[in-house]
Amino acid sequence: MTTKFEALLEKIYTIHDLEKALMLLSWDRETNMPPKGDTARIDQMTTLRRLAHEMFVTDEMGELIATAVAEQANAPYDSNEASQLRYLQRHYADQRKLTPDYVKRSSEVSGQARPAWVQARAESNFALFQPWLEQVVELCQELAELYGYEDDPYDALLDKYEPNMKTAEVRAIFDAVKKESIPLRQAIAANADAVDDAPVHQPFAIDQQKQFVRAITAAIGYDYDRGHLGTVVHPFATSFTRDDARITTRWYPDFLNPALFGGLHEAGHAMYEQGTHPDLYRTPLARGTSLGIHESQSRMMENIVGRSRGFWEAHYPSLQALFPEQLNRYRVEDFYRAVNKVQPSFIRVEADELTYNFHIILRFELEQALLNGDLAVKDLPTAWNDKMQELLGVTPPNDAQGCLQDVHWSRPGFGYFPTYALGNLYAAQFYETAVAQNPTIATAMAQGQTTALVAWLRENIHQHGRKFTPGELVQRVTGQPLSHHAFVRYVTAKFSDIYRL
Repeated sequence: MTTKFEALLEKIYTIHDLEKALMLLSWDRETNMPPKGDTARIDQMTTLRRLAHEMFVTDEMGELIATAVAEQANAPYDSNEASQLRYLQRHYADQRKLTPDYVKRSSEVSGQARPAWVQARAESNFALFQPWLEQVVELCQELAELYGYEDDPYDALLDKYEPNMKTAEVRAIFDAVKKESIPLRQAIAANADAVDDAPVHQPFAIDQQKQFVRAITAAIGYDYDRGHLGTVVHPFATSFTRDDARITTRWYPDFLNPALFGGLHEAGHAMYEQGTHPDLYRTPLARGTSLGIHESQSRMMENIVGRSRGFWEAHYPSLQALFPEQLNRYRVEDFYRAVNKVQPSFIRVEADELTYNFHIILRFELEQALLNGDLAVKDLPTAWNDKMQELLGVTPPNDAQGCLQDVHWSRPGFGYFPTYALGNLYAAQFYETAVAQNPTIATAMAQGQTTALVAWLRENIHQHGRKFTPGELVQRVTGQPLSHHAFVRYVTAKFSDIYRL
């Protein structure tokens, strides 16, 4: 006899498959689709998005969830059943607040705004993107009202990416990060000549870059039997199942960092998805629990692993073998220091570990100003440049390297950006806990080996998928709520050593 919970899951499987088909269309659009296919692809994606939404928000689905909750009333809190139902209750309530008309308009505007952003960025012409961003801001304002909020409209949007977190909490954490990071950045600036990043700014053949990125992403634990490496303008990862989690990066012929660290970053995302428990297959729980937790996994692989001394002592000889003319004159210590150079930059995804958070704080503050109507879209380029000067001491030479650099504002995704910096803080807190619980992780890392660390992540984070909220997960794993302290300890120790402070 089929239980109420099993009947509910059959419906969820169907919706899940529609959503994954939508993601596959999106993946293809970013990686392979010819430019003239865009109009039809927007229609196709809008149809699937509308169908998935309509199927999920029916009265029948609400009744199925309610009866399954009653049936599973005694299920342990940590069980798959109780966790699925907690998530579905929350998600159903949220999705019921969205009208079919809003879902359709949001998909259409996002679909058309993206190619406008691509052109505007290529031409460094904000005016081409401005009318689309104005529509996106209006959609975000409408979305905040549809979801509802108590204190701040930004809360309604942030909650969809980092459940249960409030804007005031993020602001307090970011203020603490600024207070602690600025003196360290200033001390480093006074000793800037201590590090030379010339080793990574040379001609590097792209075919050899691809060979090396594939090798090092596999070395940290990304499974290519269940993965794929693609090329895009703006790197991302996507997952269709734990057995099909794909990554992308971009290749510069004269700068090594974007390919290396973009690949490691996206591999961290995909490894999280590859590590979800098989029992969560075809359900909403077979994903990372929040974008902040997800970002903790990518930033950990990109920075804590990929920019560590031990990592390059292990892998630098292989890189030298591929690029002997460029690298044989540099020692591994030279290369390690080069990839850790702290220097205010224009581009977020190429920022160093220390200054990266300032790029996110800038976007967090601008999103709130746009959402609240305190900043007009037409004034965004100037406001962006002013904040870059305030936070990083640099002014972008053009809008392509300024307010047009990210794809995120081509869709109503306000609330997303803070999760990038939260990910840095989660990563440091998780890593500090992992080493405290298993000191052999640090010993292995000093030799460039990640097996012990990945095993700890699989056990404590990956396998659970979305079973717990981010607040619950960080408390369960580290014994305390998220804070900035572990991150400050990490960057202070690392950069004091590199810059001899």
